[in-house]
Amino acid sequence: MIWLSVVAFIVAALAAGYIVRWMRSHAAVYGNGMPQRFHLGDVPRLGGAALLVGIGCGWGLGMLQSLKWGDPGSLRLGIWVGGWLVVLLPAALGGIAEDMTQRLSVRYRLILTGASGVLAVMLLDLTLPRMGWPWLDAALAAAPWIGVAIVVLAVAGLPHAFNIIDGYNGLAGMVALIVCLALAHVALQVGDRALAALLVSTAAATGGFLVWNYPRGMLFAGDGGAYVWGVVIALASISLVQRNADVSPWFPMLLLIYPVWETIFSIYRKAVRGVSPGVADALHFHQLIYRRIVRGVFHDDESRRVLMRNNRTSPYLWGFTLLTVVPAVLFWNNTPLLMAFCGLFVISYVMAYLAIVRFKVPHWLRH
Repeated sequence: MIWLSVVAFIVAALAAGYIVRWMRSHAAVYGNGMPQRFHLGDVPRLGGAALLVGIGCGWGLGMLQSLKWGDPGSLRLGIWVGGWLVVLLPAALGGIAEDMTQRLSVRYRLILTGASGVLAVMLLDLTLPRMGWPWLDAALAAAPWIGVAIVVLAVAGLPHAFNIIDGYNGLAGMVALIVCLALAHVALQVGDRALAALLVSTAAATGGFLVWNYPRGMLFAGDGGAYVWGVVIALASISLVQRNADVSPWFPMLLLIYPVWETIFSIYRKAVRGVSPGVADALHFHQLIYRRIVRGVFHDDESRRVLMRNNRTSPYLWGFTLLTVVPAVLFWNNTPLLMAFCGLFVISYVMAYLAIVRFKVPHWLRH
């Protein structure tokens, strides 16, 4: 597992460095007037390509290692890992195509992430076997297609949820890294070493990307990176619940409640204003923190000033994420507690959002 992680980290970091050095020209297609832009200059958005290469090399090495030796001590990363890569490709390549051209509409990207969801069901036989409530579990048993539909929805939707929170240097990448490690920890707790190996390799590749993304902001994940994280984490979350009866289905829900609820709340507030959910704006939670909590930075160089303020935004959201990750890891098999923490997060998020909008932020948060 360690070797796979080292390979994934090194390959992703080298691929990211190559993109920064030789593929900067494509960044000029990203318009300066877009509301989600909080940086100066042309920065490559092909971090997703580096992630995909790093993950592919790490997973591929593990698969070859297991197939070649096949000893009882191996990770048993058999040919099924190739199925994971096939499922990942439609969403990842669609996101990378959007990053390079800025011409792939939201509709087509949804279709591609939906295709990954359908492939997950067809190739990996993924389904949601239970939801933690007796009456819902009975409904799933009576109508298995509901579990299949939830899988498709999760694999299709989570990539876009990560894309929404991908607004500042190190934000989405660190959230993805933390979630992958939390999932890997619980996978090891239940003896699922193969799944843990895939997750640790993904976290390592994310670390290789973060070398260039935070704090220097020399490379962005783009849609491709968000889609890679979303698909891999969705597959791992569902597989962990499906393969291990001790794991509560609300464990991954609490782990991912921040990007999931950010997406749901964003759709709601846009619907209230009569705006399409696909239209970008600057009213997401992380953007409000940037505008109204993070203090301005004084520096003679404007680009340096913007970069420093950008970097100061992400740690607020890392802490916000840890507030859900810590109880999720501690109570991964306790459904009632996990559900309670999900509800507590939703209430806290709405209260915090309203406080920021109404300029009622506690004084200590601005220091």
